[in-house]
Amino acid sequence: MALIVQKYGGTSVGDLSRIRNVARRVAKTRQEGNDVVVVVSAMAGETDRLIQLAYQASDNPDLREYDALISTGEQVSMALLAITLHAMGVPSKSFLGPQLRIITDNAFAKARIQRVEIKRLRQELKAGIIPIVAGFQGVDKNGNITTLGRGGSDTTGVALAAALKADVCEIYTDVEGVYTTDPNICPEARKISRITYDEMMEMASLGAKVLQIRSVEFAKKYNVPIHVRSSFSEKSGTFIIKEDEKMERVLVSGVTYNKNEARITVVRVPDKPGIASRIFTPISDANILVDMIIQNNSADGYTDLTFTVPKADFKKALKLVKKAAEEIKAQEVLADENIAKVSIVGAGMVSHAGVASKMFTALAKENINILMISTSEIKISCVVDAKYGELAARVLHQAFGLDKGELRKEP
Repeated sequence: MALIVQKYGGTSVGDLSRIRNVARRVAKTRQEGNDVVVVVSAMAGETDRLIQLAYQASDNPDLREYDALISTGEQVSMALLAITLHAMGVPSKSFLGPQLRIITDNAFAKARIQRVEIKRLRQELKAGIIPIVAGFQGVDKNGNITTLGRGGSDTTGVALAAALKADVCEIYTDVEGVYTTDPNICPEARKISRITYDEMMEMASLGAKVLQIRSVEFAKKYNVPIHVRSSFSEKSGTFIIKEDEKMERVLVSGVTYNKNEARITVVRVPDKPGIASRIFTPISDANILVDMIIQNNSADGYTDLTFTVPKADFKKALKLVKKAAEEIKAQEVLADENIAKVSIVGAGMVSHAGVASKMFTALAKENINILMISTSEIKISCVVDAKYGELAARVLHQAFGLDKGELRKEP
């Protein structure tokens, strides 16, 4: 008997017909002799609807009340799934994050899980009941409802799997796994059978929308195997696991494309200790994630500082940066929302030379100018003009042979 945590995304529970499909899959897993804990997202489009209502009520909604509002979508889908399972004769109970005590910090809309209390879950499983848990939400030490950021139900699922020491966390979505790139922009994209935690974290952070990055961080920290698969198919999906030798031999595993970032440049920044801190501390205090950072070589005591932020936080970040620039007497602040970031990711890159050269040559052949470059051991990212983003992704997918052969088939 295995202990399996199954998380179902918004498209998987998008209407009653799909909820019945999920119920049948959950019941089948139970009939096969496994213990099952289920985590559900809100029905497709519901969270967006609730967010729109919040901003119709106020241009700057109070974040405590914002979380109280947008967390309600998961309550609907968990209750409907429990009702459906009861109708099938399968005992189940639904639980909100605060009921189970998924404890988080108090960073509303972007809360982080601090601990998960599993006593109630263990009791229900022992009694033969399938717990249905609302994803995306928790409770802070003061009893306030918190939410984990978009895609946070993935993190709920993996956190429960880690706390319960589950055998696997199955993430059900509307795609059959993790692909070498976005199939919507590159029809030659192929499903990857196995991928490492580090590769998946890079791909998630670089724009791949299959998983939230924090869910993969949890999985790596607690060694929870993740199986990303489709709720509309019985096919095996993509396993996210620890690295092995076979995985190291694959040079590049995937290409990501992200058009949801903006670039900010602070021109003629005084080149003195503490200046960068005065620019970035207010951004950090506002819980805005800074990605790529480039500082030019100092000339006559001044330098230029360029960085990227999520488009969703662009206006807030720009306001903070302009204020800081005025305080440090920088010349001006430039902004550009018309950018895209393309990246290559692969565990094999750490032991192979010439990867960057191959990437830059492939882009140059298509006359795609590179605006910014960022690297790590297993990824290289380039910022380009937005109009070239999709072309760059297709060019790199072909240049590294991701449209050919098999990629990490099961042994």
